[in-house]
Amino acid sequence: MFTTLGALLGLTLAIVLIIRKVPPFYSLLLGAVVGALIGGWGLAQSVSIMLGGVKDIVPAIVRILAAGVLTGVLIETGGAASIANGLIRRLGSKNICWALALCAMLLCAVGVYIDVAVITIAPIAIWAAQKTGESNSKLLLMMIGGGKCGNIISPNPNTIIAAENFGADLSSVMLANVLPAVVGLCFTVLVVSRIFPKSKSCGTSSTDVSLEQDRSLPPVWAAVTGPVVAIILLALRPICGIPVDPLLALPIGGVVGLLVMRQWRKGLKALELGLSKMAPIAVLLVGTGALAGVIKESSLSGYLVEWLSGVGGQFLIAPLSGILMSGATASTTAGATVASSSFAPAILDMGVPAVWGAAMVNAGATVIDHLPHGSFFHATGGSMNQSVNERLKLIPYESLIGLVLTAMSVLTYLMIAEC
Repeated sequence: MFTTLGALLGLTLAIVLIIRKVPPFYSLLLGAVVGALIGGWGLAQSVSIMLGGVKDIVPAIVRILAAGVLTGVLIETGGAASIANGLIRRLGSKNICWALALCAMLLCAVGVYIDVAVITIAPIAIWAAQKTGESNSKLLLMMIGGGKCGNIISPNPNTIIAAENFGADLSSVMLANVLPAVVGLCFTVLVVSRIFPKSKSCGTSSTDVSLEQDRSLPPVWAAVTGPVVAIILLALRPICGIPVDPLLALPIGGVVGLLVMRQWRKGLKALELGLSKMAPIAVLLVGTGALAGVIKESSLSGYLVEWLSGVGGQFLIAPLSGILMSGATASTTAGATVASSSFAPAILDMGVPAVWGAAMVNAGATVIDHLPHGSFFHATGGSMNQSVNERLKLIPYESLIGLVLTAMSVLTYLMIAEC
């Protein structure tokens, strides 16, 4: 009881501090210390538990830093912008909701972090808002919805960390949520875009974005080469039984993309950019690992399993933990880290396969990861010139998309389990 109370109070303290704009790393670290001490562990044992939690996620942190090679190459060379421009140009402004959602999905699916994907596409979305009369808010929602769909099937930090903590193959975890991602994309465009209140475009008239081919960008076929190579390498394990670790596959994809796009002169800048994008995530994960270690050592997972057993849904601890922890941290990556680190043993003990445990946690982490105490809320709103009040109005619709993704992930698991 004391360990559970300590874990809950520590988590609550971390949430409060994050909301109060204390840097998330220190918020999580202090929450872990307080939670461990209230839980009845001595100071020395508390430190040991926290370091144990950090130690558990070090392999995933290294893989995430390595993934920065591919991310940096796609951004620095203009590969991500080329993919976005090419797709939207082909689908046209008449299908702008499909174009923006699908573009964000594909960029995230090939390894671009979701806020970077939205920021990359945002200038085109503002141009489209002026031309079509659609509101900036609606088009931002399409990009966020598509990004969430791509995020659960990508070699992004949240998927890497969930797969690592469950001991599952990364490519298998990515593949498990393909159907939920497709359903989520259709739901975003066909349902959410229609129920979203209509309003006038508020794009700035000074924005001048053309959908014509930008000669300074690499061709689309060259831009997608790196991500395709990385995904093929990751797929060798489930298809051919040849294990290629993400630590190698993602950087190799980045290097191949750099060479094919003939942008090797930008190699050093791409590495620096990729590292700068992933370093804050790695630091955040250290604090997250410390708190996850305390939660893992507590009796919290046992109480949750016992409670869910009463309603016959023990396996729901996977998506529920992803939902709750991502809401607490306002981060998909941090939420997936705390949830998978803390509850993976309990989920596996219930007979849930490692791949599906990771997949459901990953899907659950998309439901309320966009709350205002996180950076994603502000980064995406700023990219489309949204005020805080305008950005707040999107939260229910974002959460609805995340719930559809999670529900589909659970249903897919149940259908496969029945077979």
